Amino acid sequence: MTELARIVEALLFLSADPVAVEDLAEAADCEAGELAEALAELDRAYAPGERGLQLKRVAGGIALGTDPVAEEAARRLLAKPRTPPLTPAQAETLAIVAYLQPVSRPEITRIRGVSADSASATLLERGFVEEAGRSQFGAVLYRTTDLFLKLFGLDTLKALPSVGEWDPTPEEEADLRDRLLRAGEQRAGATEG
Repeated sequence: MTELARIVEALLFLSADPVAVEDLAEAADCEAGELAEALAELDRAYAPGERGLQLKRVAGGIALGTDPVAEEAARRLLAKPRTPPLTPAQAETLAIVAYLQPVSRPEITRIRGVSADSASATLLERGFVEEAGRSQFGAVLYRTTDLFLKLFGLDTLKALPSVGEWDPTPEEEADLRDRLLRAGEQRAGATEG
């Protein structure tokens, strides 16, 4: 398969909606004729009966779709409950665990400035974190799991972006400090009321 056909295939895979030919050509940085050749190549590769996916022309664009033979199996798979997205508190707690592991719930609470009990329990229940022993004071320590790596597309924890790579300007740092202070004040006001 040519490089352009692979690029177009990837673009179609990434798009939830049919993509207009003009948009595909622009994104792939190619001429209309080159795109037509790449699409013809994909038509051959995804010919009906050849694979589980098909190239479809729908709604004025092009999309990857499933072979109708997979419809019943897809219904069974998609009928399973989907994983709900993380709440901001859960995402914040997960980031703390990912970067500081093993870390205890009291440490997470101290860093976040609010209780981490609910968020930690949910992350544990969903399999993103697991117990990793106890601290010298007896608190349970948490670390991320292989499921965390898989869902975030990481091979190892070393693939996490380095905190040191983010070097804020003094203005960004001041803005962040102000936002954190306002958020802390709002949280404190909410718990008092």
